[in-house]
Amino acid sequence: MWRKPKHVEFLWDVLVLAMTSFGGVQVHIALFLKKLVKEKGYLTEDELFEIQALCSFLPGPTSTQMITAIGYKRGGANLAYVTLIAWISPAVFVMTLAAFGMTYLRNRDIIQFVTPVGIGLILQAGWIMAQKFLRAPMYILIFLFTVAIGLYIQSPFIFPVLLLIGGLISSLNFKDFPRQNKHKMIIPWANFHLFWGFLVFLAVLGHFTDYYPIRIFENFYRNGSLVFGGGQVLVPVLFTEFVEFKHLIREDDFLTGMTLSQTLPGPVFALTSYLGVLLMKDYGTIGELAGSVIGALGIFLPGTFLIFFVYRIWGQLKQYRFIRASLPGIQSVSVGLTIVAVYAFIHPMIIQANLIGFGIVVVTFLVAQMTKLPPIALFVIALLAGIIVS
Repeated sequence: MWRKPKHVEFLWDVLVLAMTSFGGVQVHIALFLKKLVKEKGYLTEDELFEIQALCSFLPGPTSTQMITAIGYKRGGANLAYVTLIAWISPAVFVMTLAAFGMTYLRNRDIIQFVTPVGIGLILQAGWIMAQKFLRAPMYILIFLFTVAIGLYIQSPFIFPVLLLIGGLISSLNFKDFPRQNKHKMIIPWANFHLFWGFLVFLAVLGHFTDYYPIRIFENFYRNGSLVFGGGQVLVPVLFTEFVEFKHLIREDDFLTGMTLSQTLPGPVFALTSYLGVLLMKDYGTIGELAGSVIGALGIFLPGTFLIFFVYRIWGQLKQYRFIRASLPGIQSVSVGLTIVAVYAFIHPMIIQANLIGFGIVVVTFLVAQMTKLPPIALFVIALLAGIIVS
């Protein structure tokens, strides 16, 4: 009797998420919670938020690192790599096609109702997290402090600082956590050495060979190694480097790709595939396709190397009480940052008096909270409504 290969269902669910997860990392986390935790039970809520807290400290695409870590948890390194490919492939494919001329997709009217749906799902995820983590005065104060600072200092570079502060404050409660038998830590340094070693190797190789594909690979890898805060931070960094400083890409071409990357499901970091094609336009079709691969590998590899390194030692780190005690504080900060993200999205609606958009946010929150309607259905309805209206 034929038996379905192991992990096929999980990989299919990842692929479905990759094709339906509009709206950036906050929406991705909400959908991971609904699909992978509540519907399929691949991991628990605690495990998901633990992975989120861990990935929040690392540079690179947070949602991509999260889904890769989930794959690693379920099936080791091999499944993690396949999970990564399943997650990034749809967005990379569409962005590559877009660079070859599918610019008509820049019609934002089609997705005008998708963003409010995404905001509603973010709000619902924040509500679930708040109920779970804000159960003591200390954590409520950390949450309020995060919201206040996040709204006052509107820079993504403050996020890792807030996570660190929240973790440090919360770690003072270490005496409330039971002791565990400590074992000598065994740290597999290979992936960490791959992370920084590859960066140095590419920089040196690009300098001495001056080979153009190597140099742009190094550019993408360097940005993937240093950017905290997700796609909203990566975009201006890449714009400064490739448009304003090196003049390798025209401004209107870059903005077209940026618009597409923010309207498609999956990781916003897939923008680099589009840019890779444009950067290799003088190398023919094969060169342009290679540029797409260079852009994707360059931006996603650093975060993958890091999450493989950190996740492998995470189980050992948790034997220390102050590490376990820091997690509720980090998670309280995550709740605060979620509310900051909701405000950032809703603020333009308030300025523009967009009552329809605001109403969609509220309806989406209530539907997600009170029914079992899958998020994909909400996104499909929003897309169809946008197509009809546009």
